[in-house]
Formats: sequence, C-alpha cells, structure tokens
Amino acid sequence: MKSEVRSDGAPSPIGPYSQGVDAGSVYCSGQIGADPQTGNLAEGVVAQTRRALTNLSGVLSASGLKLGDVVKTTVFMVDLGEFPLMNEEYAKHFSKPFPARSTVQVAALPKGARVEIDAVAVR
Repeated sequence: MKSEVRSDGAPSPIGPYSQGVDAGSVYCSGQIGADPQTGNLAEGVVAQTRRALTNLSGVLSASGLKLGDVVKTTVFMVDLGEFPLMNEEYAKHFSKPFPARSTVQVAALPKGARVEIDAVAVR
C-alpha cells in the first residue's frame, strides 16, 4: 500500500511525480532551494542547501516525520567544488547517527539550482 505525500511546505511538483510517497517508509523526491510560495531560488549553494532541507522537512512533516527520521539522502550538485559549503550547511540539519548519503555531480538541475537533495525516512 502506498499513498502520496503532499505539503504546502515544499514547492509543488513540476512534472508527473509526487513530493513524496509513503510506503511504510517515506520516499521524498529531490528538493531544490526554491521557495514554495514564490518558486524563486535562494542565492548560492549554502542558502539553496538550507532551503532544500527546509522543503524536505515540509514533505516529511506532512507524514508525521522529521529530518531526524531520515536514513538516506542523495545530494546532487552542479559543482563539487562547492561541496565543503554544502556539507557545512547540511551538517547543521542532522545529528548522529547521520543518514547514509551519496553525493554526485550533475551537468544541470531544474531552474538552474546548485543543489538538489532527496531523502528516505522511516517511522
């Protein structure tokens, strides 16, 4: 059994996908650093990382979960040279035991974003 997770605390999907799917665990689609109300991107990789994690938090909250319930993330970046900046901000949003994580460099992200983060959380 699975159900869609929707939240006003994250931007609406721009394609045929859900913000999240609850299938016992919650699978969150990637979030960029866009404001849910305006759609505008935050400036710079640090602010975009913060906003992306805030957006993920909004999706998780709609399922009764929080960032502390996240067990796995994937971080997509257009420039791994910005990894230390992203990593420093990312660390402010999680505590031990930290989620497992993969970080990859990609050619481009939606809306010209610098970073996108997806997550899996468990109850």
